[in-house]
Amino acid sequence: MTSDPPARRRQRGPRPVLATAAAGNDAEYGDILAVLGQQLGEKVAQATDPGGRRRLKGVHFEYVADPRSVHDMAGGAGYSLASNWFTQLLAQLAVANSITKSQLCVFLFVAGGQVPGTGIAQYTQQEITDGLNRIAAQKGGKMITRSTVNRAVQGLCGYNWVEKAGNGRIQINVRLWFQGNSTTQQEVLAEIADKHDHDPEAFPYAVGPEGAHQEELDLDFGAEAGFRGRKRTG
Repeated sequence: MTSDPPARRRQRGPRPVLATAAAGNDAEYGDILAVLGQQLGEKVAQATDPGGRRRLKGVHFEYVADPRSVHDMAGGAGYSLASNWFTQLLAQLAVANSITKSQLCVFLFVAGGQVPGTGIAQYTQQEITDGLNRIAAQKGGKMITRSTVNRAVQGLCGYNWVEKAGNGRIQINVRLWFQGNSTTQQEVLAEIADKHDHDPEAFPYAVGPEGAHQEELDLDFGAEAGFRGRKRTG
């Protein structure tokens, strides 16, 4: 038969005050603040009057909630972040007729359908065709064909706006359009960099303004030219 273990020697000093169970965060915070106020009051009293003739009876804390606002966006697909430079570029290209309507429509449809945090859109060309034609079919408008979608995807790959990722997946240039936070974007960029042997001229880094100077864009792509033509103005 074993002997009972010796009782632990209780440390001297004030006993800790346990927070009582209460409903709601405010009540819990009140208990914590009460303990902190009591301990702070004792420390201040000892420091200002060691003889104990005066004591600080109470310390009051005031705190307010810090609510975080959230985006209020139409639809249930969430929201994405787009480069302001690229958004203006799209408008410039459309006015200059330096991008086809089908290319613009295919890119916007694909970019808006990317899987959050990946920069990948899981669409076959037939699904892109059907998606673009959904409203046109309802209103009896002009329909886009699958062959036109195929040519548009080829052109967008030439501009380095998208890249084929295999198995019906399309990698979007996440420096232009991305659904996710900055940490996730950096992870995606690192994966793409590994895939392209960290080539600074490869997808997706070949697209975008260089330096902090204002630039005038050369909007004439040509038939198969990639998007690299730029003229610096100052």
